[in-house]
Amino acid sequence: MIFFGLTSLIFVISEIIQNHRLIDYSFYLFALGLLGLLISTVYQLTKRNWLFASLTILTFGLGVFVFFILAIAQFWLIQSMPDRYADNLKIPDNIEIFEPKGDGDGYYNIEKETDTLSDEPQLYDFELYRSFQPGLYEYEIWLSKIDSGTVFLKVYEITKNDRLSENRLTKRSSIRVGNTNKELKKFETSEHFTIYEGDWGKPYAARFEVWYQPDKGQERKLTEKNYIIEGWQR
Repeated sequence: MIFFGLTSLIFVISEIIQNHRLIDYSFYLFALGLLGLLISTVYQLTKRNWLFASLTILTFGLGVFVFFILAIAQFWLIQSMPDRYADNLKIPDNIEIFEPKGDGDGYYNIEKETDTLSDEPQLYDFELYRSFQPGLYEYEIWLSKIDSGTVFLKVYEITKNDRLSENRLTKRSSIRVGNTNKELKKFETSEHFTIYEGDWGKPYAARFEVWYQPDKGQERKLTEKNYIIEGWQR
């Protein structure tokens, strides 16, 4: 019961401060605490310790109730409080900047747009595409003379240099690449990734950096490109 109380406290704190990584870990701890209570209840019942069994059952029910209350409260807060991140951001007019391609139809547009590309794309060429909602994106990259490894994105708001969606973007934007030798090959995301900062209808400028982590060796940046983007409206 003490362990469950501590895990519940950590879970509540993570929800309050909205640290996504801490929320993930604390949820697993919270679930482990509930499982511990369930095992304890069975044990107390087999030992006929009716008082302790009743206490653990009561605590288990309270834990489930707290979890649903937090879930409802989080949903209400997300729906009722707009993301103000991009309200005062200005798009610089002294840099080269692009619009993501596509109109929200996902990979259908990627294939359609690819047909219009130059017959000789540049080494490490990179293209960003809108997915089915603002704030959701996909990308593809052309690579040559590269060993097996993983490419992924680091995205920064240009005027403040804030790194965007750092906790989740590396994993969600990762693409496994094979040895291309001297052949130029195209690689693309298998699903969309999300930029959480900002809201629909509030565009701002972001720098998309493509990084490469070889199976052996240090990661390095391959290329970067500036885009006008929007955050996902939660």
